[in-house]
Amino acid sequence: QVQLVESGGGLVQPGGSLRLSCVASGFTFSTFWMYWVRQVPGKERELVAGVTSGGSTTYVDSVKGRFTISKDNAKNILYLQMNGLKPEDTAVYYCNARNWGTEYWGQGTQVTVSS
Repeated sequence: QVQLVESGGGLVQPGGSLRLSCVASGFTFSTFWMYWVRQVPGKERELVAGVTSGGSTTYVDSVKGRFTISKDNAKNILYLQMNGLKPEDTAVYYCNARNWGTEYWGQGTQVTVSS
């Protein structure tokens, strides 16, 4: 049974930091391209960051220099380190796994940036 379980979200003040984690099981984690995708109610999902099976990373322009995506293939965990958080980063953050037409999603974790 495939599972992606996110954790680490919460309420943080502007300028603060959070680290999101996504524990994967039920598929060969190391062979999948992994992504963090966020969604604000009423808006389309936005791909925030991604990491290929080979370790190459990509980021949406709005988070470059503030967010870092990483993964631990030995533990099957995907991370998103978020620094310098801004109110516009408020969203539900989803873990997403993709491989040749196969796609899996986590249940999401809420991140709220507010003073």
